[in-house]
Amino acid sequence: MSAESGVKTFRDSGGLWEGHDVMEVASPEGWRRNPQLVLDFYNQRRKQLLSVQPNAGHLGLADLANNYDVQIITQNVDDLHERAGSTHVLHLHGELFKVRSTHNEQYIQEWKDDLNLGDLCHDGSQLRPHIVWFGEAVPMLNKAIEIVQKAAVFVVIGTSLQVYPAAGLLNYVPDGIPIYLIDPKPAVHATAFPNLHIIQDTATRGVSRLVSELKFKK
Repeated sequence: MSAESGVKTFRDSGGLWEGHDVMEVASPEGWRRNPQLVLDFYNQRRKQLLSVQPNAGHLGLADLANNYDVQIITQNVDDLHERAGSTHVLHLHGELFKVRSTHNEQYIQEWKDDLNLGDLCHDGSQLRPHIVWFGEAVPMLNKAIEIVQKAAVFVVIGTSLQVYPAAGLLNYVPDGIPIYLIDPKPAVHATAFPNLHIIQDTATRGVSRLVSELKFKK
């Protein structure tokens, strides 16, 4: 979803994220081995995020909210949906502009500057990126399931459908509900799910096509 804004994804790089093995910078084990490397990595990601802007896909979904109740469930950790104007955004994998206590995952605060060793929360523990790393639980998953179960239309944009548990949300779509998949290289065939409509295009162009189709049907 955010790739066309210039935000790189590790899935496009053979398991590398900005040149790093994802397990070095996105796992509890990597954090224990080399917390400085992990902090440096996310400090760079924050700086990068401050330099990019929402693309037409983000803006199109925000515009769609003028006619529909749009609930966005994202695996992305950027804030581009919010900057585009979307107000109902659930981040499954955390948020880059937030940090949390290493002792209490419920203690979360906004953070846009560099995060360094020695930056502590009120309980005296080191702060860490508020990112759901590989091997960690996904706290917002049940809330996401609740949203999906109430959907009248379900849209999947720019995901490989290979990252679980997020990919499993498709199993909670109510029977008979239309599903749209927007991806230039879809990993599934149209027969993979009932009522699946594939828009084989990029996020920016695909969202525009989706918005036009949904407004036409309304």
